[in-house]
Amino acid sequence: LRRAGLTAAPVRLHCPFRHGHSQPRAFLIRPSRGTFLHDYDGHSDLHVGITNSKGVVYHYDQEGVHRAASGWEQSISIPLVQPDMWELLQHWDNLLEEFSLEEAWLPHRYEEQQHNCFTFALALVNRVRCGRGRQPLSKAEFTERFLLPHTTAAARYLRLHRHLAHSDVLIVPLQEQQQDC
Repeated sequence: LRRAGLTAAPVRLHCPFRHGHSQPRAFLIRPSRGTFLHDYDGHSDLHVGITNSKGVVYHYDQEGVHRAASGWEQSISIPLVQPDMWELLQHWDNLLEEFSLEEAWLPHRYEEQQHNCFTFALALVNRVRCGRGRQPLSKAEFTERFLLPHTTAAARYLRLHRHLAHSDVLIVPLQEQQQDC
């Protein structure tokens, strides 16, 4: 390997994608179709959802709110509840379920640009923030503060992964990453 110029090999990279159903109380992002590593082109639509304490993903689309136990195996995950938020930890599932049953999330209210999966997830985040005495976040604020750091890292990882996949490099997922990536 030294003669080949790969003095640092093997190199271990942290995969930014997680098995969404093993991420309790999290904001998840995934491609609307396919997976990040195999299908996402950087321009396709993304879909978001929020997990309950057991990893069931609540997400909203033109058919209303869904509760998914599969389909979010390769997601960007942003934790929403900190370990010191004891009361919220205990009531998260009820809060999420009650929120998802509100009239605002009926199928006929869905509108692709203005009342969509992101609106659903951000509205829940803001309800929690207001309940804790904090100001609600706009879509732009939430995106900049919480999503961009994760999506930027994911974009870099995807670029590198695609570059390496088309070169003479072997990509081997580590055992702990196999279930995530």
